[in-house]
Amino acid sequence: MIILSANKLTKAYGTDVVLEDASFAINAGEKIGIIGRNGAGKTTLLNMLSGEWEPSGGEFFVSQDARIGYLKQRDNFFRSDTVIKAIDSIYTDIHRVEDELEKVTGEIEELSHKGLEPPEDLISDLDRLHMEYETLGGYTYKSEMTGILTSMAFTKADYEKKISELSGGERTRLALAALLLEKPDILLLDEPTNHLDIDTLRWLEQYLAAYKGTIMIVSHDRYFLDKVVDRIFEVEHLHLYSYKGNYSQYAEQKRLRRESELKAYNNQQREIRRQEDMIRIMMEHNTEHLVKRAQSRVKRLDMLDRLEKPEGDDPKMKFRFKQDFKSGNDVVIAEDLGKTLYDRQPYRHLFSHVNFDIKRGEKICIVGPNGVGKTTLLRMLMGELKPTEGRFKLGTNVAFGYYDQGQQLLHDELTVIEELRDAYHLYTDTELRSILGRFLFRGEDVFLNVGSLSGGEKARLTLVKLMMSGANTLILDEPTNHMDIESKEVFEEALKAFEGTAIIVSHDRYFLQKIPTRMLELTPEGMKEYLGNYDYYLEKKALEEELSLSEAAGVKEPSKATSSKEERAGKKAVEAEERRRLREIERLEKDIESKENRVSEIEDLMQLQENLSDFNKLTKLSEEMSKLKEEINENYEKWETLQTP
Repeated sequence: MIILSANKLTKAYGTDVVLEDASFAINAGEKIGIIGRNGAGKTTLLNMLSGEWEPSGGEFFVSQDARIGYLKQRDNFFRSDTVIKAIDSIYTDIHRVEDELEKVTGEIEELSHKGLEPPEDLISDLDRLHMEYETLGGYTYKSEMTGILTSMAFTKADYEKKISELSGGERTRLALAALLLEKPDILLLDEPTNHLDIDTLRWLEQYLAAYKGTIMIVSHDRYFLDKVVDRIFEVEHLHLYSYKGNYSQYAEQKRLRRESELKAYNNQQREIRRQEDMIRIMMEHNTEHLVKRAQSRVKRLDMLDRLEKPEGDDPKMKFRFKQDFKSGNDVVIAEDLGKTLYDRQPYRHLFSHVNFDIKRGEKICIVGPNGVGKTTLLRMLMGELKPTEGRFKLGTNVAFGYYDQGQQLLHDELTVIEELRDAYHLYTDTELRSILGRFLFRGEDVFLNVGSLSGGEKARLTLVKLMMSGANTLILDEPTNHMDIESKEVFEEALKAFEGTAIIVSHDRYFLQKIPTRMLELTPEGMKEYLGNYDYYLEKKALEEELSLSEAAGVKEPSKATSSKEERAGKKAVEAEERRRLREIERLEKDIESKENRVSEIEDLMQLQENLSDFNKLTKLSEEMSKLKEEINENYEKWETLQTP
């Protein structure tokens, strides 16, 4: 069933057209990824579909009664509200029914105290309200609310934080949590993966993949798009193109489409030239018969539906990182580093016992949860912050170049060319304009104020300065955050070709798959090393978790060189584990049966006449039933896991 469609949707500002003749139809349940260069019109499309902006032309249709939720619109919290109050305010319908239930229950209790039977219409109202309360999720909304907040990295200690105290990233995560809890029929998300760490990203992918509604996502996160969407809209050269499949499938389809269009155009051009040559030769002979044939060919040629030359790719950045001189083989060694923030109350411990050794030419990616201190670690490397514990040892001739994710090193009051001139005054303006042109700052763009640039433009300007620095060791803090997909790919190629050292903090999993020679995971207890890319990191993490579970269950990994005695002991351990597995299966089955029986009892109790008028008792029974159902589901998952020895 089509839930949303558009016909020749257009948006223009005066003569400046942003999107032209966009037509599409979306079925209920489809998951659409919207991609394109920065400024191509992706957010403009969402703003029109959400009703925030009026289209300049065309029209779009939304299925009757379909509710639209837009991530950008959700950040309208009252600054004085707390986190939990802001989320709880979503459940206005549930709270309305709770108030009505309390009122009706009070009336019934008052009649009972007087020894009077409540009238049928009052009992009927109570039944109706209980059904509405259950339909709205009244018995489960609190656990659902805390579950989503936990998944969005909010602890119980954060619940009483005021909105005014939250960072920009925390507000974005809170807005996303609120939107997911509202469960609209059509979910519009503009860059939802910003400010999320890897664990939260993985949770969000699983949640959205299982989401029953329709989703439209603007994103530059290629890994995320591969996991979540089943269709791609690309906004390019003012037009919208639709492709079936995820991002990787889109990339292949686009390549084939471009090749096919170019081949068809070239074939037609060859045929046109051949026909024109034939017409010229026939006309040159100037015989009546050949002239008539030539005229006939001219008519056919005039009637030909001529293909337009396919538009090429937009200009791409062109650059290479160069090092003015090499560093020594040892770049940086960290010995038992620790950091605690004493400038706030209460003190905040970030990490301790961090050790690593980075060599020349390595591409090291640092990962870890938000708030663990990854940016702090980079600033310590740069000498901007001092460690609370431990020390750094820098190698010889190490020259750092720093990419700051907040672009705080740029000066908003300067123009683009002044920003470069201020840092590299030995270059002429002609040379600076030539360099800026390679980063797509052309013509009058070089006189734009830095403060007026978009996030993507500021990212490009920061890269210009980094390229010109000649640093042999790049310190990069979330470098791909504000880049569109094409810019990311150019940046990745430049980084792979760089002969110096790169130390990078990133949550971009596609990037983490292509770049690192090693990955370091920062935790409060120290640093873990993984000798490979993101897939290797995931594989090793899964193995560690599996080993940890085995150790918790009392199973030890057998040694590679075991004696016959050890082999027998190992065999006995395996047999003992098998017995434990079977006993655990039996225990789970009994527990499931017991809990399911209790659920049936509760359902019967909730139907008893004396309980129908007792709202408090019904609430307790419903909460018990919800908890039991959760435990039953968990037991079934454990039971399924144990089926394979």
